[in-house]
Amino acid sequence: MTSLSERAEQHANGDQPPTSPAPAYTPPPAGDPLPYLDFEDNEAYPTPEMVPVHIAWLRVRHDVRSIAKTDQHVEKDKNNRPYVKYHFRGIEAALNAFGPATLRHGINVLAVDMTTTYRDTQSSRGNKMREATIVTTWQIVGPMGDSLPLLKSAGESLDSGDKGTAKAQSLALRALLINTGMVPTGDPEPEAATVERGEAPQRSAQEYRDEIVDPKTTPGRLEQISYELGNARMLHVLVKNENGDEETLDALGLRHYNERTQRGAS
Repeated sequence: MTSLSERAEQHANGDQPPTSPAPAYTPPPAGDPLPYLDFEDNEAYPTPEMVPVHIAWLRVRHDVRSIAKTDQHVEKDKNNRPYVKYHFRGIEAALNAFGPATLRHGINVLAVDMTTTYRDTQSSRGNKMREATIVTTWQIVGPMGDSLPLLKSAGESLDSGDKGTAKAQSLALRALLINTGMVPTGDPEPEAATVERGEAPQRSAQEYRDEIVDPKTTPGRLEQISYELGNARMLHVLVKNENGDEETLDALGLRHYNERTQRGAS
């Protein structure tokens, strides 16, 4: 194997080392990770096959296959207990999937233009925030130097410090990769089940009280009840507890939650 210094000396003397043809593209089996590329050894780095950009991008999509919504957005309820509000696909998940695939097929994703706008606003709690919106124009260049038509994507962020622009840029890149790559999530089809819309009946304070004091109600369900009571603005409604004393639903639920989690830990 020729070292980097030997190759540099050959180049300085006008001697060009023989080049081997690029290996034919063989897609990896479904679900298998891409082969590891040793960046400290240029000889081990595969030369991408010289194909038009639309073919190379199609191969990138074939390698990526899907990106699941594994990241979690966690918030806290009124009792300061964390809960997962929703799942999403973050920029790191997109880069981890597209980075090796674009290297494998000689694709460069370049930001060639960026338009930014800013607006001072505030959060729901009255904290000062700055909204950043970025529209980025991208050029996807293939291994032969040709490129796809220019593409645009937008990103928006709300930040109290100096990271709003970086967040918006990351969201614009994620939107480009996910949308242009047409990357599925692997989640079930949302239209697989049909549900007829109707107004959910409001549960009474007595129904919540009975469920809270029921020893079969799990701590996880008590957390969910607290969230439901908060949305219904019923946390401070007074009810008769199991001892016949008046107690708010919030205090009643918190007491039973602590009792059951402490029993489970002992």
